[in-house]
Amino acid sequence: MPSQFAAYLRVYEPLAAFDRERQRYWRRYLDEGRAIGSAEGPGRQRVTVLEALGAGWSRLPDLPEEAYVLTTENGALVCPWNLRVRVAEAALTARDGVPAVLADAFVPPALAGIARSVLSDFRGGAQVLDHGLPRVHEHVATWGVPLRWFLFIDFAEREVSVGPGRRLLRYRTQIGQARRRAHQGLGILRRTMGQVAITDSVAEGTRWLEEFHPGSVVELDYGGLVHLFSDEDLLADDSPRLVADGLTALADGDGELATERYEKLVDRWRAIQLMERCN
Repeated sequence: MPSQFAAYLRVYEPLAAFDRERQRYWRRYLDEGRAIGSAEGPGRQRVTVLEALGAGWSRLPDLPEEAYVLTTENGALVCPWNLRVRVAEAALTARDGVPAVLADAFVPPALAGIARSVLSDFRGGAQVLDHGLPRVHEHVATWGVPLRWFLFIDFAEREVSVGPGRRLLRYRTQIGQARRRAHQGLGILRRTMGQVAITDSVAEGTRWLEEFHPGSVVELDYGGLVHLFSDEDLLADDSPRLVADGLTALADGDGELATERYEKLVDRWRAIQLMERCN
């Protein structure tokens, strides 16, 4: 069973996307066979971050660079874990909803400031492109898949299995395709709905895709969420198609069909999210 019920949106980049020092590092990493599979990776990340949180909180700890690896006919692609960002996120999350005196005792304000700076550097798209800072290659969502993620992929790109020992559902697409879909969807949303929350979130995801090398691959992995579906429901899941149909309906001015597709999608994923309360 998975360490958490989460889905993952990842970008795998060719070595040419990295500076010379990182290229050497990742080549050694590949030659030594150190890559960790996507089934084991989330649990390993979780353990590493939790251990780092207990490091005394005098600074954000230095962590080993790890990555998922995807082998293609054009060579290996890597999806770095960016564990320093994970620790920064965990540090700030630990302060949320906690009385100030307790928050300051566990995560001192100075360390929280460092964590915010780390996240700002990683999330600032313009800084990434202008200054070559490391990119966030993986986004994580627990107890569901953000609906905007489905906009980047196509139902025909699905890989699904319910076999013993290999239960998965994932999509992989060339980043050029993902960018095209993102821009088309964003254009439809802006024309039909204006600057609402969903438009802003799609715009943010579109900007994120622009940070990466044109030879990259985008992956949407249901991860541990596959264990929340029955075999029949997992095989029948067509969420990307519902999103595509809804956007087409919006573009054609068919509000009734767009609403029907959206409500069906929301109902499906609300049922998954409600399982968190029973956990």
